[in-house]
Amino acid sequence: MRKPRLMTPGPAPVPEDVLLELARPVIHHRSAEAKQVIVEVAEGLKQVFQTKNEVMILTASGTGAMEAAAVNTVPPGAKAIVLNAGWFGSRWASICKAHGINAVSIDFEWGTPVDPARVAEALRAHPDAVAVMGTLSETSTGTGHPIEAIGKLVAATEAVFLVDGISGVGAMECRTDDWGIDILCVGSQKALMLPPGLAFVTVSPKAWAKIDAFEAHSFYFNLKSARKKMKEYDTPFTPAHTLILGLRASVRRLLAEGIENVWSRHKLMSEACQAGVRALGLELFSSRPAEGLTAFRVPEGLKDSAIRDKLTERFGITTVGGQDKLKGKIVRVGHMGYMDELDVISGLAALEMVLADLGFDIKPGAGVTAAQQIFIGRKQAAVQA
Repeated sequence: MRKPRLMTPGPAPVPEDVLLELARPVIHHRSAEAKQVIVEVAEGLKQVFQTKNEVMILTASGTGAMEAAAVNTVPPGAKAIVLNAGWFGSRWASICKAHGINAVSIDFEWGTPVDPARVAEALRAHPDAVAVMGTLSETSTGTGHPIEAIGKLVAATEAVFLVDGISGVGAMECRTDDWGIDILCVGSQKALMLPPGLAFVTVSPKAWAKIDAFEAHSFYFNLKSARKKMKEYDTPFTPAHTLILGLRASVRRLLAEGIENVWSRHKLMSEACQAGVRALGLELFSSRPAEGLTAFRVPEGLKDSAIRDKLTERFGITTVGGQDKLKGKIVRVGHMGYMDELDVISGLAALEMVLADLGFDIKPGAGVTAAQQIFIGRKQAAVQA
């Protein structure tokens, strides 16, 4: 039986100390112990998310955080600008449709970043927009978007900026307050190093003003209820408190490393993986790669399923293919959370051998060498500095 190696852009590998927390006997979710854990993780997440605003914990996937953000800030019939550059960007539009929100979709070619100039145009054309909805890391294409630049544009208007940071936060730089993000949505199963089941939202004073201006058509995802209970370090409904215990361990890990060091580690792994992929003669899909995953085009004559199945059968490595219109066209390799340089190097070595097995012309060691050169070069630069 092969050792399982999870290299997907979510769920991501979970550290052993976090898994051990999940194996503890279940405590009562309204106990003093459970509330004390919420106190610690809420304060720790503020540092991870780079915000002074309250962090609210939802028992849901990251999509639950997105729905909470949308339905609580934008009344039915009101307008929201959706920055649609991939499968998960389009999810904002789907959420809007489900709740009767008038979504104005600004579409971008998949694999290219959102252009801030077009966002500025949209804001001028739709001054009545209540919100702008964007994505930090578009997992479907492996693209990172210029959230800081967009945030500055939105901050100058009456609109609030809602950001899906589900696969980006913890894997790439994200400064919630400094970048003008009014509601940041995060999920547990990516760079926060947990299984799926928890979602998080941060809410700025500007966003609270929108939320308090009307009664949202939401019961479970009502952020006013969440705010009220959070004052008692509690949740309105039964939380996934066993996951919150695990979260405490993962947050401690992130804070011990230092969030800027976490960003640097992911950036380095990303650059190394990209270099390795290019050295194998493969083409990166995104023109502005995100830092938690690498997406490459499937070489002509090969099938994505053949590459991924071989990686699993021979090495126990799980990767994922494309979604929607990219199905069969790309392979996505995750390197976020509980991962380091050796994970990237071993993943590239496995990819080399699988491609060779499938008859793709490669030079053995080319990808690994290219990645090593990135790691060695960064280490030498750090020593010289």
